Amino acid sequence: MDDQLLAWFETHGADLPWRRTRDPYAILVSELMLQQTQAARVAPRFVEWLERWPSARALAAAARADVIRAWQGLGYNRRAVSLHRAVRVVAEHGWPDDLTELPGVGPYTAAAMRRFAWNEDVLPVDTNVGRVQERTANRFAPRSAAALMDLGRTVCLARVPRCAACPLAGSCPSRGRRFAPLRRQGPLEGSFRQRRARVLRLVAERPQALAGLDEAAVDALERDGLVRRDGPLVRLP
Repeated sequence: MDDQLLAWFETHGADLPWRRTRDPYAILVSELMLQQTQAARVAPRFVEWLERWPSARALAAAARADVIRAWQGLGYNRRAVSLHRAVRVVAEHGWPDDLTELPGVGPYTAAAMRRFAWNEDVLPVDTNVGRVQERTANRFAPRSAAALMDLGRTVCLARVPRCAACPLAGSCPSRGRRFAPLRRQGPLEGSFRQRRARVLRLVAERPQALAGLDEAAVDALERDGLVRRDGPLVRLP
């Protein structure tokens, strides 16, 4: 199945900026940005980020407040803090043998970095890759990692897969099946996530008086290292 998949990828694979580099720092930036954020949204922001901070050392020297401001609009802002902490470790000590020692780097992100930065023989299994492997009852080679991600993102969809467009349909035991919808995250409107985001957006513009803010959201943001209290004000760290 790998050869069929890779032939499809030659024609249909997405041209994404992080696929044009083996720089571990750039791959780390892309992987943290892509956590729970669509590739189409990430691509232009990734390019802007690398233009501003082209290396781990450059980002490590940046102020945490500037990093948080630059992340605005990507969501899940704790990732910005994790990335900043991670590159400070790298700038001081180099890349660890166990990448999960870096803040914000779990087993999947570590596997993706090993594959895409160092070309190691490991297959990073995200939601899309896992779905394709489960439905095809096949274990793919690491060289198919990017192709699997694109196939799961564009063809082997979670609920109604586009089997007619799939290069693996001829030997796929799940061909023609439909699947129950996955449990979705609760709506943003009125949620605590929205309250946090609103407070962070205000504080990113300028320091705000604590008395005028949602204090529970401030507490949560402070725990995540995204804001700090400075007397009666709340500001970026």
